[in-house]
Amino acid sequence: MKRLLFIYNLHAGKGQIRTHLSGILDALGKEGWLITVWPTRGPGDATRAASDLGKDFDRVVCCGGDGTLNETVSGLAALKDPPVLGYIPAGTTNDFSRNLGLPKGMEKAAATAAAGVPKACDIGDFNGRTFVYVAAFGAFTDVAYGTPQTFKNVFGHLAYLIEGATRLGSLKPYTIRAEYDGGKIEGDFLYGMVSNTVSVGGFQGLPRDRVKLDDGLFEVILVKNPTRPQDLQGIVMGLTRQDPEVSNGAVIGFRTSKLTVTSAVPLPWTLDGEYGGNPTVAQIENRYQALRIVHGETGSE
Repeated sequence: MKRLLFIYNLHAGKGQIRTHLSGILDALGKEGWLITVWPTRGPGDATRAASDLGKDFDRVVCCGGDGTLNETVSGLAALKDPPVLGYIPAGTTNDFSRNLGLPKGMEKAAATAAAGVPKACDIGDFNGRTFVYVAAFGAFTDVAYGTPQTFKNVFGHLAYLIEGATRLGSLKPYTIRAEYDGGKIEGDFLYGMVSNTVSVGGFQGLPRDRVKLDDGLFEVILVKNPTRPQDLQGIVMGLTRQDPEVSNGAVIGFRTSKLTVTSAVPLPWTLDGEYGGNPTVAQIENRYQALRIVHGETGSE
């Protein structure tokens, strides 16, 4: 019989997993899986479970938010031949699920995780740490991990907006050098994002036809420090239209398989919405098709 490891975080999002748990397990069991259940007990537990137990299973399914997904992928990435991963989103924003075309509702997502078709997916390496869909620095990047979980549970995505609004007076640029495939950029930037996703922070980002999860390339966005009113207008235009070319140079966008970001001072990063450290040198590399993840019917190719 096929074996499935089910890793779930009871505290993700608004804690709604509790009321859906029996339905999730029923949906997984209907596909003939012999299920082993692992509730996470704290930070890093999903990583330990996936790395220590994953090799003995045909499929691993995780249920939680983007942080739980990140931990599970980090554990599987340590395996020589990782099993297929299924994902049941249950967090506050669930950014990465938008790439997979998963159905709404935990029970329906569980059925997809159990029976859906796996497709290859790139993952990222950040100074030896794994990220699934985004590594970012600069303005507002600490909002996701700096917002209290209880606040997220009560207000949902609005919690991020409220927390972010309190930071407007403290924005500061960072002087960096970014070296990528065939190029180099230096300057003062408010924000930088290395991503493999159509959604960040609950907001739709780059169009689906420009984001391929399995092409070995990241989409990179760098936002310059505005020095004139027209610069700020260009930034807004470039980001809202998801097109750096209309920003008059205030927003820079490119694709690359590798990126090295060097800063004169410690530069705080987030990885999939969680704190990623503050190195002066960040070496980021795309791990081409390192994992197979189950998609829904409308998932990206």
